[in-house]
Amino acid sequence: MFNGSPRANGCTFTALSEIASVLNAQGIETEILQIGNKPVQDCIGCNSCANKGECVFSNDPINEWIEKAKSADGFVFGTPVYYAHPSGRILSAMDRLFYAGGSNFEHKPATVVASARRAGTTATLDTLSKYFAIAQMPVISSTYWNIVHGNTPEQTKQDLEGMQTMRNIGANMAWILKCIQAGKQSGISAPKAETSAWTNFIR
Repeated sequence: MFNGSPRANGCTFTALSEIASVLNAQGIETEILQIGNKPVQDCIGCNSCANKGECVFSNDPINEWIEKAKSADGFVFGTPVYYAHPSGRILSAMDRLFYAGGSNFEHKPATVVASARRAGTTATLDTLSKYFAIAQMPVISSTYWNIVHGNTPEQTKQDLEGMQTMRNIGANMAWILKCIQAGKQSGISAPKAETSAWTNFIR
């Protein structure tokens, strides 16, 4: 679980913790990774990560997280909403995570959680969910958009429907994880994607 907020114990953390409580209750271990308030390098499109499985920049936790993703079975990306979009920190992190370590995420279920005082949440969900679509990842949904409202952790907890939505995310994630595990035990493996076609619109 990736907390894209610079605040270690803020509203986004509160939402992620609610999901984690459901997963833990079903015997699924969780870990919340904190992006923190130190600088996060943006991707510069250097392609140095090609076929290496790691980013050329090593002064932040991205390569450590890429390594952790190898053994993880599912992912939750949480972010506060800034100007009706995800935090720049989580965007920079996810660009590099998926460029350099995309194979560690393929076919593993994932979801996004957005935390806001008021608006901008659905645009945020749309932006971050696109990473999953290109990495062949099942997207975990809930009984409402994956959002919570509040300006403080205490207010977030008062968003009763938001907290309910988080718990339903946890239950759905647990179900999908168990289904995937049962499939593997029955000899069902992930499909092999076609990758031979690579076209440009301008010639």
